[in-house]
Amino acid sequence: MLLPFLNINETEAGCDEAGRGCLAGPVFAAAVILPKNFKNPLLDDSKKLSEKQRDMLRPIIEKEAIAWAVAKLEPAEIDRLNILWASVEGMHRAVKKLKTRPTSLLIDGNRFKPFPGIPHHCIVKGDSKYLPIAAASILAKTHRDEHLKILAKKYPAYGWEQNKGYPTKAHREAIQTFGATPHHRKTFRLLPGTGQ
Repeated sequence: MLLPFLNINETEAGCDEAGRGCLAGPVFAAAVILPKNFKNPLLDDSKKLSEKQRDMLRPIIEKEAIAWAVAKLEPAEIDRLNILWASVEGMHRAVKKLKTRPTSLLIDGNRFKPFPGIPHHCIVKGDSKYLPIAAASILAKTHRDEHLKILAKKYPAYGWEQNKGYPTKAHREAIQTFGATPHHRKTFRLLPGTGQ
């Protein structure tokens, strides 16, 4: 069972990202402050839920959260910063957009750049341990999936409505046939066994 907070006396924002392992599309990050008494039996790490379950939870989180925000970094920024620091920058941008300033950040993972004036705690597999991080993982994932479905209409050959930009066999075959789009990450190996 996920824990509602790390410290009851802090205003904690859970932070997570979606899309780190993708070949195409932005990386999205979210920050969420939940009420201390927030409960939802379905809320869990977004990777453990179906797309339908995530889509059901998103409006509940957005309505009941004290504050929430989502930020994205496009492929050019990912290529400039590298994916780890692009993900961290995305979390910083999401925290800056929060309408309520947190007093503590709960970060999914083991790497983070300190946010000015707010202490943070890095928690490995935090999205399966703490509700605010799980909520952030769901918002990052659902907002990203929605964005990729829009991009898929402009670039139908790549199957992004299904693969969401991840390196599936069909996605790589499409890159082989049609080449990379402006939404592909140039610093990622788009085709195995090549420099591309």
